Amino acid sequence: MPSETLQHLARRDPAMRRIILTHGPCTLKPDTRCQPFQALARAIAQQQLNGAAAATILKRFTGLFPGRRFPRPEDLALVGDDVLRSVGFSGAKVAALRDLAAKSLDGTVPSSRTIARLDDAEIITRLTAVRGVGPWTVQMLLIFQLGRPDVLPADDFGVRSGYRHAYGLAEMPKPAVLLEFGERWRPYRTTATWYLWRVADAARENSIRPKKPKPSVGVPARQADKSKGSSL
Repeated sequence: MPSETLQHLARRDPAMRRIILTHGPCTLKPDTRCQPFQALARAIAQQQLNGAAAATILKRFTGLFPGRRFPRPEDLALVGDDVLRSVGFSGAKVAALRDLAAKSLDGTVPSSRTIARLDDAEIITRLTAVRGVGPWTVQMLLIFQLGRPDVLPADDFGVRSGYRHAYGLAEMPKPAVLLEFGERWRPYRTTATWYLWRVADAARENSIRPKKPKPSVGVPARQADKSKGSSL
């Protein structure tokens, strides 16, 4: 991550400066090899499922097309809806995959070469035209596949949670509040997002970490430690 990005965030926001010092350099590395069709098909498969279940379905899905690492939009015409359901896709997801394939073939979903020339707003507009694909899904593609530097998914639970913990709020912030505050992070809101995710992760880990039991009332801590394991 370029040092000017971290310097900008630290200069514009003292709280973000503390977060950067705590969590170190940003290690976000987008997978730019992933085609838009493939990224969205994977996102559709993963909706409302845990990682293991989604991975199993995707493995079965790609297995329907021997010789390909991942099917192309036109390949979906080779299998029926019942076959897609047999590998684990719900009816709604089958319909979403069909619409994704159709919109990839007609150019609504652009190729990797074309999408590189589009701005973020146009990408969101075009990709959310696909059935089952919302703004959050496209924002994840912008961050993790396209490597766009100025994305702030204000509806994301992890981002909002990280912001709440980082800035000492009693309640989760509304997306509009987060977007307004995040203007100070431009044009590097993606990096700020990554740090808010780290804050949320740390807060979650601290909440589930076992707490050391307190000694009994009236018993000195050192004495309480020595009495562990003894019978009464």
